[in-house]
Amino acid sequence: MEAFLDFLANIQWWVWILIFLLLIAIRDIFFQKAHTISHNYPIVGHLRYWLESIGPEMRQYFVANNREELPFNRIERGWIYASAKKENNYEGFGTDRDIYKHQHIFIKNAMIGFQAPENHPNNEHPCFLPCAKVMGAYNKRKKPYRPASIINVSAMSFGSLSAAAIESLNQGVEKCGAYHNTGEGGLSPYHKKGGDVIFHFGTGYFGVRSRDGGFSMDKLKVLVDENPCIKAIEIKLSQGAKPGKGGVLPGSKITPELAEIRGVEVGEDVISPPTHKAFLTIPELLEFIESIAEETGLPVGIKGAIGKIDQWKELADLMKKTGKGPDFITVDGGEGGTGAAPPSFADHVSLPWTYGFSKIYSLFMEYGLTERIVFIGSGKLGFPGKAAMAFAMGADCINVAREAMMSIGCIQAQVCHTNRCPAGIATQNKWRQNGINVPLKSDRLAQYFKTFRKELLEITHAAGYEHPCQFKMDDVQVNVDDDYLSSDLKSVYRYQKENVEFDSMQHLFDCKHLGGKPALEKTL
Repeated sequence: MEAFLDFLANIQWWVWILIFLLLIAIRDIFFQKAHTISHNYPIVGHLRYWLESIGPEMRQYFVANNREELPFNRIERGWIYASAKKENNYEGFGTDRDIYKHQHIFIKNAMIGFQAPENHPNNEHPCFLPCAKVMGAYNKRKKPYRPASIINVSAMSFGSLSAAAIESLNQGVEKCGAYHNTGEGGLSPYHKKGGDVIFHFGTGYFGVRSRDGGFSMDKLKVLVDENPCIKAIEIKLSQGAKPGKGGVLPGSKITPELAEIRGVEVGEDVISPPTHKAFLTIPELLEFIESIAEETGLPVGIKGAIGKIDQWKELADLMKKTGKGPDFITVDGGEGGTGAAPPSFADHVSLPWTYGFSKIYSLFMEYGLTERIVFIGSGKLGFPGKAAMAFAMGADCINVAREAMMSIGCIQAQVCHTNRCPAGIATQNKWRQNGINVPLKSDRLAQYFKTFRKELLEITHAAGYEHPCQFKMDDVQVNVDDDYLSSDLKSVYRYQKENVEFDSMQHLFDCKHLGGKPALEKTL
């Protein structure tokens, strides 16, 4: 035995490498049957798979140009990172965009812009930019709510995102006066760190789920009573990434913590059906909204990705006849998506935000309902120029998901569906989560939102307005095509946005329904 060990000890290091490679070659040729390349080209074939695995990173950092990548290019990501870190987010030597490209946006500036008077709220609070409408005001809900920020965190669940990421987002919105949408995974302890919350549920009814998988009004009432941070409730009809598709949460992923939050059993697969059990028709949806509002006193809204509009037309017709209806509508674009979705859905099902929103807003405008509803846009709108376009089209607030993730460290690795997020954001891996410094990342989310609001205000003032709600369709021009190169939004989408009632920024500042009070007290 001793002689054998001495023999092994005397083998040169390069011989061990050859032995290791020989074993791989034997395995490739005689044992593995799954990969033709490694069978036909043992050892060397593995290099192909390794290069393929790092292809996205190579293209992202070394191949693609600054404006080429999707879903967010390097310039867009760089602006978010710099804004979140309070670094220089300017660019020099003029724009490197092709300003004649299809869909490029032009915001028309006034000859003499808006000049804030000496006692204007924005002189003391340069990032103060609340929603011009109050959720629930028209329907006289018991607890109306005016979002203190026109940019907020969109629906992203605990489970899809890590505990550290959710906590960073919630502390961040508390610091800048925004709200945090829970996503359909239920209200977790990490959503309760001081920020205003919009409680969101879908077809799985997580957090308000009965034993048979249906909706429990009793659980919702208890949840609202015990958590005053909940300011409104959102019912998800569909989402941009996979509208009309349910999902399966494998039992292996359901920890005791997730089971308690979502109201499911540990270790058992949970099915989210494609449609709701609580209602099957538009009249039933309307009654469902009203019953929740009556029981909780909170504003109630709906979220949907837009495709066919016949049922939306039925909803508008019923709202006109009954005087009832949702207090807000979140329109999600088909370009959205932070979790996992089949490419067939992500690529092809539902309209992009501008097309979908224009259809819905113009429909509700025909019925004279726009003043009753707070319209929320969601779909790559986390940049001041795009937001100005959204407000010109009729949006009252915007929600951002991936942009918010980037502000706390997301690098667009696009492995959200694998549980291997290198930034610790879209993963439940504890080791990866440990890399997230919650106080620091929450500061960065808050700073991104503050910078966004400040720059949007500056654009608004340059256009001659005090608040973005005053933008009109003909204040924004967009490139259409080569034959009809450029036209304003009114001509392109064939409607004119209704005027939003707006007195002054001071009136919004003094509103008793204004959210985000702690952030105001700490100075925005």
